[in-house]
Amino acid sequence: MEKSEKLGKVEITPKALIELIAITALECYGIVGLAKRSLWPGSYPYGVEIYWAGPELIINLYVIMEYGVRITEVAHNLMERVKYVVEKNLGIPVAQVNVYVQDLRVNT
Repeated sequence: MEKSEKLGKVEITPKALIELIAITALECYGIVGLAKRSLWPGSYPYGVEIYWAGPELIINLYVIMEYGVRITEVAHNLMERVKYVVEKNLGIPVAQVNVYVQDLRVNT
């Protein structure tokens, strides 16, 4: 018996993609929070920006790190983790993940 099924399409909204990236970033060791890129009213509340470079995604993360961690190590781990999660879960190729450390805080 043969079954013939027509496959549909899956659409992912930019907001859902940004939320996935934000949750992934906050789960990483040494990340205390996400910072807004701009203090202007109306700017997006998450510290995540996404841009398309052809079929690939460029991700900018604006983070607050825990005081006392090795910044380069945490940033590198964050880049790898976000790239892995997006590519594995959504199948979207990631060209770059840029991390901008906005602040350091003591995690209490």
